Amino acid sequence: MKHRFYIKSKKEQNKIQAVIALAALLIIVLVAFLSWLTGFYWLIILAFPITLSIIAPFFDIPSLKESGRLIYYSPLFVAEKLRKGVIKIHGGSLFDYVFVIDRNLSGKARTNLILQQYLEGLLNLIEENENKSPQNIKVRGTSYIISKRTAERIGFKVIQTDTLASIILTYNYFNLMASYSLAKAKVSFPKLRDTKTFEADLIELLERKDFIKNLNEKLKASIHQQNKPS
Repeated sequence: MKHRFYIKSKKEQNKIQAVIALAALLIIVLVAFLSWLTGFYWLIILAFPITLSIIAPFFDIPSLKESGRLIYYSPLFVAEKLRKGVIKIHGGSLFDYVFVIDRNLSGKARTNLILQQYLEGLLNLIEENENKSPQNIKVRGTSYIISKRTAERIGFKVIQTDTLASIILTYNYFNLMASYSLAKAKVSFPKLRDTKTFEADLIELLERKDFIKNLNEKLKASIHQQNKPS
């Protein structure tokens, strides 16, 4: 599986980002005009941060990847560099969903694909770090897609989501809604209360490596079966 944005030339990438920026600017200008016309100035007050939150990943993620601050372990799974004994992991953003998920897939197939890419990315991360004192490394991430049961099966435990993460999630709600809708292949509204923060010692993930690998292969087979023409 390939990430369609990164296989493009730098010139093509810049062109895509320019189109997104211009489209966002046009939306903000139109809403500002509508606000002035109607006197409902709260429209622009809402539209500005919402628009910025939706387009931000299309600029932030490629920039962080280029600087080395984010590492892709699969097209829908990234991680920050090891810092103070913790590797922070992230599922694909709206940016990644747009350039990775096949629009012909059903909602169920898309969800399975996302989970499979999480597992594949996690396996690659484990293999890259298994010889770096794994007993001293923790892996931590926040997700509204992975269930508590699935997380625990692969070696994670649920911990308290910190206040800053909750604030960031709330601010990015419309971004999450767009991502969730793409994942479900229909307009869907994520429940922020379902968001959980998971943490595991890398050594525990190593012990479950074979289980994670088998689960990954099962999901791959399921996705392949779902994609077969009827």
